[in-house]
Amino acid sequence: MAIKIKGWYPLNSAGRLVAATYICVPAYVVVAQWLGVFPPALNIPLLGGMSVIMICAAVSHKKKVQLFRARPHGPGGFTLVEFLVVISIIGILATLIFPVVSSARKAAYFSRAKAELRSVAIALERYSIDNGGYPADANRNLPNGLEAYLAPGNWPTAPWPGSVYDWDNWAPGDLSYAPNVQTYQISVRFCTAPGVCNYPAEPWAAGFDYYSAVYYCVSGSCRSHSSQPTTPATASTAAIRHT
Repeated sequence: MAIKIKGWYPLNSAGRLVAATYICVPAYVVVAQWLGVFPPALNIPLLGGMSVIMICAAVSHKKKVQLFRARPHGPGGFTLVEFLVVISIIGILATLIFPVVSSARKAAYFSRAKAELRSVAIALERYSIDNGGYPADANRNLPNGLEAYLAPGNWPTAPWPGSVYDWDNWAPGDLSYAPNVQTYQISVRFCTAPGVCNYPAEPWAAGFDYYSAVYYCVSGSCRSHSSQPTTPATASTAAIRHT
């Protein structure tokens, strides 16, 4: 027994294809905005395109045009253009709302980074008191033995997707640029290996490279990397410092 949906009329194959394709647009916007792969510049053409479709749909509805009807005769019902209007409204709302959500998420990354960097710095101070000094340098990781000084079960992972915490213990001879003094800092690095990088989609991260970092200076002449100057000479060696 066939099931009929009240208020809907049967679509031909072209209509079903159009409806199936168009209904994916809001989902695409939501997912792409969430993953950060949707350039903000595309918001304007997307909004414009959906607005045009809404206008065309309104005109078609006023003229009682039923697009992609499977057969020329039959009872009236909920038309495809009305369906497209609903999807357009959802897509427009998604396009407008998700940039705001994305901005809030980016701000949350910074807030979390600052809070965790301070917590790790306190843990390192306690470690230093108990062990007579700071731990040795760690390669894009936090030093072993620090677990006992952090909250139970709270071994922190860096907030930005693909980023890692790094404990830097640099002797004067490790530094390529003056001032060459003993330096301790906690860094957030965006490359786990050369060529394996996930840079934040932020203006301050434009030009970041393997040596770039967001860092918390414990003491010394802190910098993005031991091979870089304290005041970066180029955008590719830029760093953001939280103290």
